[in-house]
Amino acid sequence: MFGLLNFLCILSAPALRAQTPPTTYAITHAKIFTLAGNTIDDGTLVIRDGKIAAVGANVEVPAGAQSIDGKGLQVYPGLFDPVTQMGLSEISAVSATVDTTETGNYNPDVVAATAVFPSSEHIPVTRASGITEVLVVPGSGGFASGGGRGVFGGQASAINLSGWTIDEMLIKKNAAMTLYWPEIETRTFDFATFTRKEKPFSEAKQDYDKQVTELTDWLERARHYSQVMEKGSTAKYDRDLKLEALVPVVRGEMPLLVFADRSRDIRNAVEFCDKQNLKMVLAGGDQAYKVKDLLRSKGIPVILRPMLTLPLNEDDPYDQLLSQPAELATAGVKFAFGSFDNSFARRLGQNAANAVAHGLPYDEALRAVTIYPAQILGLGSQIGTIEPGKIANIIVTNGDPLEITTDVRYLFIRGQLTSTNNRHKSLYEKYLNRPKSAN
Repeated sequence: MFGLLNFLCILSAPALRAQTPPTTYAITHAKIFTLAGNTIDDGTLVIRDGKIAAVGANVEVPAGAQSIDGKGLQVYPGLFDPVTQMGLSEISAVSATVDTTETGNYNPDVVAATAVFPSSEHIPVTRASGITEVLVVPGSGGFASGGGRGVFGGQASAINLSGWTIDEMLIKKNAAMTLYWPEIETRTFDFATFTRKEKPFSEAKQDYDKQVTELTDWLERARHYSQVMEKGSTAKYDRDLKLEALVPVVRGEMPLLVFADRSRDIRNAVEFCDKQNLKMVLAGGDQAYKVKDLLRSKGIPVILRPMLTLPLNEDDPYDQLLSQPAELATAGVKFAFGSFDNSFARRLGQNAANAVAHGLPYDEALRAVTIYPAQILGLGSQIGTIEPGKIANIIVTNGDPLEITTDVRYLFIRGQLTSTNNRHKSLYEKYLNRPKSAN
């Protein structure tokens, strides 16, 4: 029996070796946009063991490397969508496929990565548009949202858009804590009567103050818990997973992704985070332009939601959201673009292009979907530019990745050549070749 098993292993070994993907690639004679220096008009990019090994105009192709002729093509870092629900929602109308939120208002111990579905059909559709990594954020809204979101929504996870398991996909499991800033709501909707109800401002302000007090209490308890963890024995205190999850936040080790849109709410959130000494990142920010000086002075970056929607107020300029990125760039506020979605994450590049059409410099738009989101989330040393040592998340295109007409010819995630086939493409080809009906 032992001899037969050895014989079978010997027979199968060549087949197994044949299925093993190459570990070294070389893209030659391509125009390379490194975003870390000057553009290389006729350059070579070498990828080895999942990392960028070399890039330049006079780089030699290593022996045994799989070579790709990039003549007439362009090379960019993969695009990064910093707010999505990727892998958390498959069909928004089918609740069994939606896992975007947990019950209750305070869920800091919830981690998005534990619920990501690696085989989601949205993933290959999204990466075919040149997006190689995303931040999966619990309950971040958008078309694919499953409803409520609470106050502490949970921990967002940065993942690559390729892998059989979540462990293979992970860039950083605990990348940011999500906080949905309370609003002073004077208008509510009564689902029993399907009518809007007005609430006195004093009553709405009282409800808001109560929520902020609760939030403050959570953070204070987390600080006390942190002190116990540092100085006390684990046998002397009861473990609290929610407070434990907040410890990196109060220590300033984990950014707090604060969702707020109106200028009043943004100011309140900034003041609160400054007082609590928290590392804040603003998400949403529809009226960030109104507080741009405050954001710049506090060094708070912004992740902007898609701009093809109506402004918050009926008397706002129709193109206010479209022109806001240019205004923030001029003011010196660092920002990135996010889809805040799942189904339409594939339109991230075109979202940035719309800002270019309304005054944003092109280089800033490209950086706002590559290196800026990586830097904002503390991942700039790993992804976002084409530099030796970084993760080889690379796209090879036949044009500008922000243009809808551009095709991604080659896609590398973690240094592996990754398929761009997806459900949209297969359905397109299916119906393109549909037999003509006999009439």
